Amino acid sequence: MRWIRAAGRGLLVAAVVIAGCVSSGTGAGGPSAEGARDGGRGPVTLATAGVLTGYLEPLLEGWNRGHPGERVTLVELPDSADETRSQMTTELRSGAGRFDILNIDVAWTSEFAAAGWIAPLERGRFPLDSFLPPVVDTATYEGRLYAVPYVTDAGMLYYRKDILDREGERPPGSWAELERQARTIAPRYGIGGYAGQFLPYEGLTVNATEAVYSAGGTVLGGDGRVTLDSPAARTGIGFLARGVRDGWIPEEALGYKEEESRQAFQDGRLLFLRNWPYAYAGASGPGSRVAGKFGAVPLPGPRGAGTSVLGGSNLAVSTGARHPETAGDLIAYLTSAPVQRKVLTEGALPPVRAALYQDPALIREFPYLPALRKSVLAAAPRPKSARYEQVSLAVQAVVHDAMAQHQGPDAAVRRLSDELAAIARRG
Repeated sequence: MRWIRAAGRGLLVAAVVIAGCVSSGTGAGGPSAEGARDGGRGPVTLATAGVLTGYLEPLLEGWNRGHPGERVTLVELPDSADETRSQMTTELRSGAGRFDILNIDVAWTSEFAAAGWIAPLERGRFPLDSFLPPVVDTATYEGRLYAVPYVTDAGMLYYRKDILDREGERPPGSWAELERQARTIAPRYGIGGYAGQFLPYEGLTVNATEAVYSAGGTVLGGDGRVTLDSPAARTGIGFLARGVRDGWIPEEALGYKEEESRQAFQDGRLLFLRNWPYAYAGASGPGSRVAGKFGAVPLPGPRGAGTSVLGGSNLAVSTGARHPETAGDLIAYLTSAPVQRKVLTEGALPPVRAALYQDPALIREFPYLPALRKSVLAAAPRPKSARYEQVSLAVQAVVHDAMAQHQGPDAAVRRLSDELAAIARRG
């Protein structure tokens, strides 16, 4: 899933030296022999998806000016999250040790930790109590901290404020209101009712999981047990399937990823859109047909507020890191308050520091921050599994079949439960 969008503006940040390090000798492989000889300090590499680099390189320049003997080199991987994950896992399986720090999607933390590719971290070395509470859970596996939250994300409902105002309506606070407005108001303006990211890829896993969570269900329990087969799951998947069947979700939305759905809303072809906060900037910018005409609120659910899935990324230290102490310090630098502010203002990425969401100056510049804060605080991580990639592929395939009317919601939930159980049995 494409969970980030960089702004690409230049930025120079003064170096901030903050203590923070990896617990020594822990995790599969532990620190390298070279790292043990030099106290774990020296040059490091940071691997990340390419779309981050427009704003990230200047941040790292700030670190390098203050740490000439512990310089960081940025390794740019493909823009696509799936391709980035593939390159990371190939490198980590090889044991080559080229990557010291990994900027990973929050959904990968459990998988990477279970595989022994990333090292446990000392909680006390990072100011976790300054972060939005739900984001910390995305960085843990089996009760241990394996990464540090870097940026967060939560789904929001974008709506055409001009149209709802004209109709004397408020943005929907429940699925029933969303469905009614999408079914009755949108056709009067010749536009589609509602869309999310419904192509069978990670985005559909997110949308489907949000629907299940919002209805009060779960996918996997904390022990990895499959918990999907429930009335709540049938309600959630039924909501999405019914939207396509009844026409208030356009059929073309079954081919939408983040960008296609953002463009549809930005072009004025949708009344409602579920997307990440990055879409706010595009819809407000030059060439947008809805600039100044839309708003954003937390996702609704069946009986009121819904539950978003947490997006974003975490910073982790490879178990083969050459200089794990420096790697820990760099993570502390990138998650410090001054740098996190720049992550938002220069990178247009939602920070993990809670105080920034209540900063009046930032709210004036990014009006969606209060709604995003509410969404993040009510959000939940994606299912935690050592086989997360297989779990996600199963969710995508089955839910897409249900939305395409190839299978009813009840049958889809039973089928998906069976597939997830088979994945769990494989270990």
